[in-house]
Amino acid sequence: MKVLFASAECYPVAKVGGLADVVGSLPKYLQKAGVETHVVIPGYLMPWFDNKLYKIVHYGHYNTPHETIYFEVRYYIDDVLGFPFYTIFIPGKNDRYGVYADKNGYYFQDEIERNIAFQRCLLMWVRDNPMMKPDILHCHDHHTGLIPFLKQHAYEFESIRHIPVVFTIHNERYQGAFSWTKSHLLPQFDSWKTGLLDWNNTINPLASAVRVSYKVTTVSPNYLNELMYDSMGLESLFRSEIWKCSGILNGIDNETWDPKTDPMLEFHLDTDVIQFKQKKQRSHL
Repeated sequence: MKVLFASAECYPVAKVGGLADVVGSLPKYLQKAGVETHVVIPGYLMPWFDNKLYKIVHYGHYNTPHETIYFEVRYYIDDVLGFPFYTIFIPGKNDRYGVYADKNGYYFQDEIERNIAFQRCLLMWVRDNPMMKPDILHCHDHHTGLIPFLKQHAYEFESIRHIPVVFTIHNERYQGAFSWTKSHLLPQFDSWKTGLLDWNNTINPLASAVRVSYKVTTVSPNYLNELMYDSMGLESLFRSEIWKCSGILNGIDNETWDPKTDPMLEFHLDTDVIQFKQKKQRSHL
C-alpha cells in the first residue's frame, strides 16, 4: 500500500504546532510497519532546506483568470527524514520564510491563494506522474481540505477520482473559510455539487473535507466527541457524519523525544530518574 500525506507542516522542516509532529513522525512508523508512506508540503524558504540535496521529479502550470501558476515538485534525496519527502515549490506563493507568518510574526495576507495553489498543484502531480499514484491520500487540516472535493468533482481530476481520501483534523478552530467571490481560483467542477463546498454561505474547506472524504479521523477519541458539541459552528456536521469518523489517540515519537538522547536537554536521563530530576531542578535555581 502506498499512502501520500499532504500537510502544511512537517517536523523538523516546518513546525508551528502539533500538526508538524504527527506528519513528521507517523510516516516513519508506518514505513517500519510495511506501509509505503510519502509526505508532501509546500516549498517554503526555511533554514532546514539549506544545503539539502533534491531533484525535480515533476513540474507544470495552470491558469487562473488573473495569473499563471508555475510549480515544481522537489524530492529530497538520501532519505533525510526516514520516509520519502517532497515539497511543491510555487514561485510567488510559498517561497517565503515562514509557514503562516514572516520572521516578525506578521501573517501573510494571501493564505487562501497559497493553499489553493498548493492543493491544485498536488493533484496535478498525482494525476500526471505515473510514479506517484497513491492508494490513499491522507490530508491534514483545512490547508488541504479542498483536495477531497476537487479530486472527486473537478473535471480535470476525473482520472484520479477513485483514490480515497482520509482527512485528519488536528485543530477545528481554523477552518480556512473564504468568500464565494474567490471561487474563480478553483478549477471547473460539477456545479450540482456546490453544496458540498458551502457552509454558511462561504466556501469552508474543513467542512467540505468532512463531507466528501472517505474517512475522517481526529487526534483522539475524546476530541471527536468534543467536536459534536463544540466545533466553531460545525457541531451538526460532525453529528451527521459521525458514522465515518474515528478518534485515534496521538502517539509520541520516542526516538526523537527520548530523554536519554534528546539534544535539547541540558542533562540526559540515565538509569537514576531521581538524580536526573535533581540535576534539572538545580539547573533552574
